Amino acid sequence: MVLFSTSASAAVTDSVASKGRVCDFALRASLNTSAIIPTNAFLRENRDNNLVISPDLRAAFSFSRDSRLGQMYPGVRQGVGVSGNFILPHSSLGSPVSAYLFQDVCFFNSSRWSLSAEWNFGVSAGWSHFADDKFPVNSAIGSNVNALLGVGLTATYHINDTWALSVTANAIHYSNGNTKLPNAGVNSTGMRLGLIYSFDPLPRADLRAGRDFAFRPGMEYDLTVYGATRQRATNDSSGDIIILPGNFGVCGLNFAPMYAFSRYFRAGVSADFQYDESANIGRHLVPDTYGDNVKFYRQSFAERFSAGLSLRAELTLPVFSINLGVGRNIIADGPDTRIFYQTLALKARIWRGTFVQIGYQLGEFHLPNNLMLGIGYTFSRQ
Repeated sequence: MVLFSTSASAAVTDSVASKGRVCDFALRASLNTSAIIPTNAFLRENRDNNLVISPDLRAAFSFSRDSRLGQMYPGVRQGVGVSGNFILPHSSLGSPVSAYLFQDVCFFNSSRWSLSAEWNFGVSAGWSHFADDKFPVNSAIGSNVNALLGVGLTATYHINDTWALSVTANAIHYSNGNTKLPNAGVNSTGMRLGLIYSFDPLPRADLRAGRDFAFRPGMEYDLTVYGATRQRATNDSSGDIIILPGNFGVCGLNFAPMYAFSRYFRAGVSADFQYDESANIGRHLVPDTYGDNVKFYRQSFAERFSAGLSLRAELTLPVFSINLGVGRNIIADGPDTRIFYQTLALKARIWRGTFVQIGYQLGEFHLPNNLMLGIGYTFSRQ
């Protein structure tokens, strides 16, 4: 892994500093080696999907200590990356290429060592996906394009101001959010070894700087609307599991009063409302219909609508926030909506209190439900 660093200077108007460097930029090239975890029947039966070799290139920036965000969040970098995936020895999954957003946070710094954690979120295209006319039938991946979600932990040894060695342990999940079935997903875990070289050495972040930055805790209120499409699988009259033709619409609304405890953390309760066009459709099977000719009666609105309450916790960083939720539907009519649900969402702030959201909902911690692609606004105390 090689890290090329440059710095840019600009005159800015800022609440902390009115001039000086705004951002520090970097490029990083690395090589990842990881193994696919056999978490579903297809991967267990087809062990030709073992080792993954992934060349990776990233462009990153961090807010300098001259800026307000740099003083609030020392040691935080974010940017975009691309990677290839060569699955060995002979893959029935294809050779997908990924593009993603990432952010890493340094939480320990000494004269020689630093530790940081990172997340990645993006898309991956080029998968050899499910098709009825292929053998073996790929039940792990249902579409050519899938979402990517990754986390990592990096230890870096700083040889001097220019050179450093690093090692990263990471894990990555690929799936399509039930937009196409089957969607068992692919999971990998591995290591990344790196050599870092900085062309323009910059002082490493003083992690104590953010502690002295004035922060006023208080209430904030998030309002989010979202939508997506999904497929649904159910049983026909013979008891066989079938994938229903076409896609079904999903839309929802969340209202979440959140208390900002620090510049890094918010928590609260969310009122969650969702309409799923496919919910509880299995209860309305037309008798004696099978396979491709299966038919269903239309469900009532009450069976397609649900409302619940969830506990929310959010990690807040420059530009991005990661929101976790655990809740239960209180208003629900049917087994598909009468669930204990979990949510994971990435928010990107685009203008003042406005943000876009990419999220996902699970049921009972393991049942894939639907994507949540939305837009929202934070009504702030300020």
